[in-house]
Amino acid sequence: MQTTGAATILRVLRVSLHVGFAVLLLVAVVRLLAGVGTAGAPSSVAIAAGLGLSAVLALVYLAGTVLEKRYAGDAGRFNPTPYARWWLGAVMLLWLLLLLVSGDFAWVAFPLFFLQLHLLPRRLALPAIALSTALLVGALWFHSRDSVDGGLQPAMVLGPVFGAVFAVVTGLAYRALFLEAENQRAVADDLRRTRAELAQTQHDAGMLAERERLAREIHDTLAQGFSSIVLMGRSAEKALDDGDTSVAKERLKMVQDTASGNLAEARSFVRGLRSPDLEQSGLVDTLRRLCEKTETEAAARGTSLRCRFELVGTPVELPNTFQTTLLRAAQASLANVWAHAQASTAVVTLSFPGTEVTLDVFDDGVGFESSTAAGTARGDGTGVGLMSLRERLAALDGSLEVESAPGEGTVVAVRVPLPAEEGAS
Repeated sequence: MQTTGAATILRVLRVSLHVGFAVLLLVAVVRLLAGVGTAGAPSSVAIAAGLGLSAVLALVYLAGTVLEKRYAGDAGRFNPTPYARWWLGAVMLLWLLLLLVSGDFAWVAFPLFFLQLHLLPRRLALPAIALSTALLVGALWFHSRDSVDGGLQPAMVLGPVFGAVFAVVTGLAYRALFLEAENQRAVADDLRRTRAELAQTQHDAGMLAERERLAREIHDTLAQGFSSIVLMGRSAEKALDDGDTSVAKERLKMVQDTASGNLAEARSFVRGLRSPDLEQSGLVDTLRRLCEKTETEAAARGTSLRCRFELVGTPVELPNTFQTTLLRAAQASLANVWAHAQASTAVVTLSFPGTEVTLDVFDDGVGFESSTAAGTARGDGTGVGLMSLRERLAALDGSLEVESAPGEGTVVAVRVPLPAEEGAS
């Protein structure tokens, strides 16, 4: 708003300057022609010279202002700035020649004072204005020698001096306003550029967050499902090699079920929805079915793994994000159990102790040094389970702890604070 207001004021001042120059030049020409035939009138040669010089001055002045305006509107056009002082010199020379023709052209000096202030450095502009004022006073005195009063009158000095002082004060104010407008324009350009950079940064951050979300979903659903499909396929192939078609059919049926589940999961997270398992039933029943599925798949792979689900406390209705995070935590933990733990028993415990909800996954497997469970990804795309789970929990202000030791099994403990309304209930 301020930048627009300053620009408007500058535009009005610039237009007023040009209009003032044109009016004063026109008045001087009219007065020159009005004196034809009167006593003391300029000669016909002087009048012709005045008209010719006035026309040339008008054309030179107009050419300079037009070129400046076109360049201001389009920086790709001819830039007249390097020639501005030469243009000013030509204008001043033509004006001085007109002063020799008639004193009526003296008042054209006032808009020229503004041009000197605008185009010249202050150290040069002020002496130039002082010299122009002196020449103006001299011209007025020169043309008044043959008048009745004759000689140098106080008005011939005071008028040009006051006009020059007024022009200097107004011109300096104009320059200050011009510089302020330029500074505001530069600030506005920086602000627009900063906003554009911020918008790009936010866009990139959004893309990164979405990429991370998809990576978590793929790891916790599709990748595990595909791994199960590969293992079930190998088991079915072995059963066919052994001639046990009934077992092969059972394994292939599990492959179909897992593939269907993966397809549903893919469609779900592409649409940004909750897990299809949670759509069909609540978290408690989904975790119970997950334990049954884990036990069945382990048996299909020839592994004796008992997996059971336990509920502690009275369950409360959780937001979709909480349910999905807890389900993914259970899926990732059980996937690690059958992939690495060599366990015979796994227990998934969901508890509601009051102000938080907890999920513990225990197995009696071989265990490991818990310091190695940093959750860093490996180059082959594996090893992101704990890292992905920690990222999910961080979004809910939750925590993840892994307790294990060689030969003593493993416990994965998830803690998520309940929202205020659920915790209060």
